[in-house]
Amino acid sequence: MPLPSHPSSASTSTLAERLNAGEAPRASDTLLINEQSRLREAGGERVIKFGFGQSPFPVFAPAVEALAAHAADKAYLPVQGLATAREAVAAFHREVDGVDWQAGEMLLAPGSKLLLFALMKALPVDAEVLIPDPAWVSYAPQARMCHLATRRLPCSFESRWHVTAASLEAALAESTETGKTDNRMRLLILNQPSNPTGLSMSHAEQAELAAVARRHDLLVLSDEIYGVLDHDGSHRAFARDYPEGTVTTTGLSKWCGAGGWRFGAMHVPAVLGDALFTRLLGIASETWSSVASPVQEAACVAYQRTPALDGYINRQREILAEVGQWAAEELTAAGIRTHPPDGGFYLYPDFEALREALAKRGITTGSELTQVLLEKCGVALLPGSAFGAPAERLTARLAYVDFDGAALLATSGPVIEHPGLEKVRDGIQALSEFAKKLESN
Repeated sequence: MPLPSHPSSASTSTLAERLNAGEAPRASDTLLINEQSRLREAGGERVIKFGFGQSPFPVFAPAVEALAAHAADKAYLPVQGLATAREAVAAFHREVDGVDWQAGEMLLAPGSKLLLFALMKALPVDAEVLIPDPAWVSYAPQARMCHLATRRLPCSFESRWHVTAASLEAALAESTETGKTDNRMRLLILNQPSNPTGLSMSHAEQAELAAVARRHDLLVLSDEIYGVLDHDGSHRAFARDYPEGTVTTTGLSKWCGAGGWRFGAMHVPAVLGDALFTRLLGIASETWSSVASPVQEAACVAYQRTPALDGYINRQREILAEVGQWAAEELTAAGIRTHPPDGGFYLYPDFEALREALAKRGITTGSELTQVLLEKCGVALLPGSAFGAPAERLTARLAYVDFDGAALLATSGPVIEHPGLEKVRDGIQALSEFAKKLESN
C-alpha cells in the first residue's frame, strides 16, 4: 500500500497566502521604542528614554505586601472581578472624583487596555469610533481589529490638542450633509490628562463638550488612567458632566506604578442597560476569564484611602508637576513650542517653528525628526504620527520619566537639581541645544 503523499506545495502556499492576507495590526509604537532603546543601551550607547511611558515610581508598599501575602492564592475569581476589589475601586473614585460608581456596575480586567477593546467589540458592527488627533496609540488599531469605522478629529496647538465642542459639532454635522438619516452609534474616545499631551480640558470646556455629546446621543469612553495624577488634583471625571452616556476606565498602572501587574477597571452606568454589560461579561469570560487572584487582593489595599496613600500620591504629583513645568519652559525657550502639562508625565513638543531649518537637513516628517534626535542627541521620543498625527507634522511625545522615582519620593521640597534627575536634565538640554544650533545656522 503506497504511503500517503505530502500536501502539494501549491496547497501549502495557498493556505499561507490566505493566512497572511490583509493588513496585520502592527506592534505598539510605545513598546517598539522601548525595545529599540534597550538594544542601543545593550550596545553600549547612552540613551535617554523619553519614549516609553512607564511610571518611574515604586509600587505603593502596602499593596506590594498584600500581593506577597496572597502569592499562593490560585483560584479563578469571578469574571466580573472580586466583589471586594470592585467595591474598593468604586469607593475610591466616589470619594476622589465625586462620581456615583457602584461595585455592581464595574468590570475588572488584566489592564484597562483589554477593557477598551472589549467595549469596542461589544458595539454594533456599523458603529463609528471618533478619535482625537493626537490620541493614545492603541485606540485606532483596536477599533480596526473590531472592524469598526474610525474617524480622526483634528486638534491643534492653539486648542491645546483638545477636541472642542465646536470641532465635535462640525464633525458630526459632516455626517448628515447628504441629507440622509445616519443613526449609527458613535463612540467618542477621550483621555485626560492625555497621553500623549499631558493636557486636560478646562472644566468649562468639558461641560461644553458634554453638552454636544448629549445632544447627539454619543457614547463616550473616558480613559482616565492618569486622572489621579492630575498635578493639582483638579481632574474632573467626564461622567460628572455626562453620567448617562459615559463609560470610564481606570487602573493601577500609572498612579500606583503597577503597570506590570495588569489591573484595570471599567465603570458602565446602569442607565446604558443590561444588554451592554452582559455582552462585556461574555467577552471577558471567553477571553481573560479573570484578573490574577493575588493582584485583585493587592488592589483591595491599594485603593484604601489612608494618610500614607494620600502622601504617596501627592508627592508624585508634586514631582511630576515640577519636572514637567521646568522641561516645558526649557523647550519653549529654545524655540520648541510646548504646553506645560496638567497631569501625568508627558509633554507634546511642537517643532513647527523649526520646519525650514529642519527641511534644509532633509527632515520633513515627525518620524525623521525623532530618528535624528535619537542618533544625534541620544534621546528617544515618539513621533506624533504614532498617535494619529499626519506624517508631516513635526510633533513628538516626550515621557519625562527616565529618573529614579524611589529616590525622589524619599525627598521633600524642590527636586529639579536632584542627582536622580540627571538624565532628564541632560535630555532636555540636548533637545534645547539641538534646536538652538538649528536656528543659529
